[in-house]
Amino acid sequence: MPAPERHLGLARSAGLSGAATLTSRLLGLAREQVLAARFGAGNEMDAFYVAFRIPNLVRDLFAEGAMSAAFVPAFTRHLTLHGRAAAWRLANNVLNALLVTTLAIVALGFVFAAPLVTLYAGDYAGVPGKLELTILLTRVMLPFLVMVAVAAVAMGMLNALHHYFVPALSPAVFNAATIVCAVAFVPVMPSFGLPGIMAIAIAVLLGGLGQILVQWPPLGREGFRYSPVFDPRDRALRDIVLLMGPGTIGLAATQVNIFVSTLLATSQGTGAVSWLNYAFRVMYLPVGLFGVSIATAVLPAVARHAAVGELPHIRTTVSRGLAMMLMMNVPATLGLLVLARPIVELLFEHGRFTAADTEATAALLRLYALGLVGYAAARIASPTFYALQQSRTAVTVSFVVIAGNVVLSVSLVAFMGFRGLALATAIAALAHGGLLVLLLHRRLGGIEAKRLAIGFTKILAAGTLMAAAAWGIEYAMGGFLPGQQILRQGARLAAAIGGGLVTLVAAARLLRIKELDEAVRVLGSWSAKDSGAAI
Repeated sequence: MPAPERHLGLARSAGLSGAATLTSRLLGLAREQVLAARFGAGNEMDAFYVAFRIPNLVRDLFAEGAMSAAFVPAFTRHLTLHGRAAAWRLANNVLNALLVTTLAIVALGFVFAAPLVTLYAGDYAGVPGKLELTILLTRVMLPFLVMVAVAAVAMGMLNALHHYFVPALSPAVFNAATIVCAVAFVPVMPSFGLPGIMAIAIAVLLGGLGQILVQWPPLGREGFRYSPVFDPRDRALRDIVLLMGPGTIGLAATQVNIFVSTLLATSQGTGAVSWLNYAFRVMYLPVGLFGVSIATAVLPAVARHAAVGELPHIRTTVSRGLAMMLMMNVPATLGLLVLARPIVELLFEHGRFTAADTEATAALLRLYALGLVGYAAARIASPTFYALQQSRTAVTVSFVVIAGNVVLSVSLVAFMGFRGLALATAIAALAHGGLLVLLLHRRLGGIEAKRLAIGFTKILAAGTLMAAAAWGIEYAMGGFLPGQQILRQGARLAAAIGGGLVTLVAAARLLRIKELDEAVRVLGSWSAKDSGAAI
């Protein structure tokens, strides 16, 4: 495929994924809004977030991490070299192996939920009923592990077959289930002798099931049929398992860092866990849109090029992916820094979510935002090492980053309280992404580093002008439209974001930032339907 067409294909594939991811992430924000209004940042919300941390950790690793990094390249190789029948057999073998494994983990988790939760949230025992509620919620949500494993295999197959829209849209089902249960069932839970937050735990299970059901029809149309085949001696299955082991570690840095933050936050009083979660969810919106979606398009392309030894094409694909990531995430970082408070205020300061909650969450959002580029870069660079069958590099980097984050978190929390946890996580994310990109540059014999450096400098300059304009407009609008009514808040924020984006585009044109055109193609593709977009 000629280079311009290949670059357009990458942008379109990322755009399809981004369109669906935008829908899912917006529903995710709506979900957090509903939860904030229902529960604020109180004990029930703290208990839920800690209880959900274990299955959510596995979801992140499977859906956007080790599962994709290990399975997609292997499935793509089988599809490319041996045909669909061999690829379907491999997929069924992997699926059944995961079912056996996750069911065993769920059974063990149910038995040992009490000591496990007490281990990392023992401080909850100081609040009557809080620890017991966390243990109960953990047991209820554990089966989500099985569902997310199945959904991850389906997602991997569809991505390898050039379907990006439906797999990226599947988390929207999860978010929609949470919203419905929060609105309809939270009020009736007490009549059954259960806390209101139990409705949200049930929603997690319904959402997990929905993620499977929404992906099954397109798989069926491609010819996939489930078969109870399970051959542990299969060479391809062993290779995937061996890659997933270190792959889980190699891609776990972000999730483990968040887990460490949650653990330490349980000692920071009521609200700390919830504030950290709300802030991280807002920050993770651009990561999902402009990091995961681009990585989702890059990985199958890299895997196909790796299968036939096309190193120059791998180099170009990775370079283009990183360039698109910078164009979108650098301005997003600066925007979050200057608009953190009005964003949190508009999204969450309703119902039981107070002005004090807004201040705490906005402060954390600014700190988390500092690591945004690192998160997105790691999403692109780390899976590339697995596609190249060089997982050891990514594993080593993750070990170093995780260890550094633990040291930083323990040190900074002593001086800054829960805010130190967000700063430590951001620093670790930057280190993770930076080290992986540097090592990938060496492995591939260059990833157009000079072009990326020049592009980054120009993007940073344009983004700074954008941030200044957005801050000035928001400040000025405060005089024209004062007050806390939601329409006034929305109008002020919309004017600030709109003015900032106009400034960004104008500055990018003036500075001749080529990456803007590719970013526009990605955004333009968001209106496209799911199709066989070629990389």
